[in-house]
Amino acid sequence: MVLPIVLYGDPVLRKIGEEIGPDYPGLKDLIKDMFETMYQAHGVGLAAPQVGKAIRLFIVDTEPFTDSDDEDDDEFSAEEKKELKVFKKVFINAQIIEESGEEWKFSEGCLSIPKIREDVLRQPDITICYQDENFKTYTESYSGVIARVIQHEYDHIEGVLFTDKIGPFKRKLISGKLADIAKGKVGAEYKTRVYRPKK
Repeated sequence: MVLPIVLYGDPVLRKIGEEIGPDYPGLKDLIKDMFETMYQAHGVGLAAPQVGKAIRLFIVDTEPFTDSDDEDDDEFSAEEKKELKVFKKVFINAQIIEESGEEWKFSEGCLSIPKIREDVLRQPDITICYQDENFKTYTESYSGVIARVIQHEYDHIEGVLFTDKIGPFKRKLISGKLADIAKGKVGAEYKTRVYRPKK
């Protein structure tokens, strides 16, 4: 089932996600629905807060990065494309243990902040401890674009958005657009949910 994606301005996007256990109600269905929602919205990652759940769960599938048919598209090396094509994972109760290397820029967007893209600086290498959908625990290291997608989704379960990581001048320039998104004035090509405070 395709779920509505929560838009910028909803307080759930600012909550630190709670850890969950195997007894979390409807977890398998939630993961399945999140993948369906992400694919329908043409994303490469989706975190539970983006579908209204303040829990430490996010999913990643980087295959869309390799979908370009352009022969001259050399954004990624053949080795990177190979890796990106098959990287699909569920991350539960994740904790980034280490981030290292020289920060690098990459243009990021977010399904909760439609039609805005900005360059974000992140470190290229991470080590992360997490559980999969069967609650098996892993500690793994990732680099480059895969690390960046994980960092972006991990930020969501920490209540952080990519717009928090851009400079004050750039943030001022997009403040009007962010306000419009929060009011539901910016359309997306996928199902969304605008926060309406209870009176």
